[in-house]
Amino acid sequence: MTHDAPTSPSTTAPTSSVVAPVAPIRVASVPAGHPYVRSLLDPTGRVVHLADPLPDPAEPARWWPPVVLDAAWLRAHAPEIDLLHVHFGTESYPTQHLVAVVETLRDLRLPLVYTVHDLTNPQLVDQAPHVEHLDVLIPAADEPITLTDASADDVEARRGRRPTVIAHPATAAPDAELPVGTPGDTVVVGVHLRDLRPNVAGVETVRTLLAAVGALRATGAAVEARVDLNERVRDPEQADRIRELVRAAGPSAPLAEHPRLTDAELERSLADLDVSVLPYRHGTPSGWVELCWDPAVPVAAPRAGHAPAQPPAPGPTASFDLDDPASLAAAVIALVSPHAVDEPADAHDDPARVPASRRGTPHRAALQHQRRSVRRRQRHEVSAAHLAVYERALATVAAVTA
Repeated sequence: MTHDAPTSPSTTAPTSSVVAPVAPIRVASVPAGHPYVRSLLDPTGRVVHLADPLPDPAEPARWWPPVVLDAAWLRAHAPEIDLLHVHFGTESYPTQHLVAVVETLRDLRLPLVYTVHDLTNPQLVDQAPHVEHLDVLIPAADEPITLTDASADDVEARRGRRPTVIAHPATAAPDAELPVGTPGDTVVVGVHLRDLRPNVAGVETVRTLLAAVGALRATGAAVEARVDLNERVRDPEQADRIRELVRAAGPSAPLAEHPRLTDAELERSLADLDVSVLPYRHGTPSGWVELCWDPAVPVAAPRAGHAPAQPPAPGPTASFDLDDPASLAAAVIALVSPHAVDEPADAHDDPARVPASRRGTPHRAALQHQRRSVRRRQRHEVSAAHLAVYERALATVAAVTA
């Protein structure tokens, strides 16, 4: 009778405690170079956003028309990407071009994630092409996303799908020290019209702003309007009418015309306002509200879109009617009143005496510091939420093709 020899330690397979690294998810974003998309960068490295192929190497800052959003490009580069995430730029193409992209993604078994940023496109006057694009991309997306509950309600009501709601992240770096502005006794109420894109009601906003400031000054209030405009605009005729309005208003309403501002220049320009007025005739979530939230600049927004619903609470925010100077004057008064803050007062302070977020004040600096903490936390939450969406999209396509 024979016995099996005992297994020696030297021949026993060791139990490994080493976990194989997980390959990052390679996301082709449309576009990768937009400030919103750059703010989604995953600090853990679990998600990699591929760089934009340049439409024109002579203009390295221009990402439009988006090269990635093309059936032929996707077929040529399919081995390099794990999923496509569409944000902006669909207006560069006709609807059938997007239909071909969707069909190609299905052929290649690549997931589609679509963030519904705009229920109305701020780049367009005629919204019919944008509605067609929504009708293609929302049903086709393996995972739709939007930025507010109000937008999700709208998508669900119109198209029968409820997107995942992920808050708009900070476009400024969460640890960046932002300017607080130049202190002064005059309340400065400003509007940045930029290049007068189609959803900007430039003439209407300036007319209402000047009338509201005039009414406030008539009561003895120290208030000044400030109008900011790019040198190169899409609507030169409207720009001429704005210049005429400002000239007629006199020195209490200076007009600043300049080349397109850099990020740092825009931060400094915003910091010198006590109230930033949004000039939109239509829109949904507003990146400008987010831009103002970080430096703690109060916002007066027309009653259009979902700006006041954007998380984190974008306060202080007040609404006005675009054609009603009295409503804008009331919004300005509310925003510069001592209680116009969204953060709770110290338990030992009288909330009615908490100062508003005026330019150049220690209170604005303190608010900025608080908000940087919120943004650091939010950055990780937003990245984690996108990772979860990407993993679901990949799992959905894998299950269908298994």
